[in-house]
Amino acid sequence: MWIGALPQNIALHTKFNINSQRTFNSLARYISVSDELDTTESIVSLLSASNHHGAPSPPGSFGSRAGWYYGDDPSSSSVDGLPWLGDKDLCAVLKQRPDAIHCPVTKPKPTKTYGRRSATVPDSTTTASSTPTPSYVTVFSGLNASVDGSGYITYGLVDDNADCETFCDTVSNCIFINSYYDVNGKDESPKLTCSLYSVVHTAADATNTGGQTEPDGFMDYISDSAGYALSTAT
Repeated sequence: MWIGALPQNIALHTKFNINSQRTFNSLARYISVSDELDTTESIVSLLSASNHHGAPSPPGSFGSRAGWYYGDDPSSSSVDGLPWLGDKDLCAVLKQRPDAIHCPVTKPKPTKTYGRRSATVPDSTTTASSTPTPSYVTVFSGLNASVDGSGYITYGLVDDNADCETFCDTVSNCIFINSYYDVNGKDESPKLTCSLYSVVHTAADATNTGGQTEPDGFMDYISDSAGYALSTAT
């Protein structure tokens, strides 16, 4: 499902060419009817790499806006209007196009299997995916400013740092994340902003302190900004 209203330039074409009728129904509920644009192509274009996956302007730029939401609470007002990259129907459409952002594959949590009881020590083993999970190292934390620097890829909203790291693992060339709260007065508990970069940044690059005036007159500010680099990139 799409959360809230999509940009006005996204419309439903009568020749919606996908294999799944279920996907069609899911997307059609949120899209206005028009003969000018093909819906699938519009969505792919919006979330393509050339459009910085829905966020063409870096955080802190005038008029910048998060391009997506990845988390477990798509009904939150703080993600209204963003494509939810946890929806199976939307993810199936995006998966067909190599240039579009792809939804992260949620890894199953490790499960325990128990052998026959022993008179001494219980025989237990833990099974999990054999694919190693990329690890991150903390470069900086606790700042009141976000990164303003080179190598910008995209940014969106997530529930926590783990979601941001998982998303970085999905995006080509992502080796550094800057997560922080962009407090703008619209939600007392805003989602975490997740910015992805192709180069590692330091605290010296965290120069965006907010200060943009919102429509309600509230001036936004940055809090709890942290930078994490892929361990293989340090």
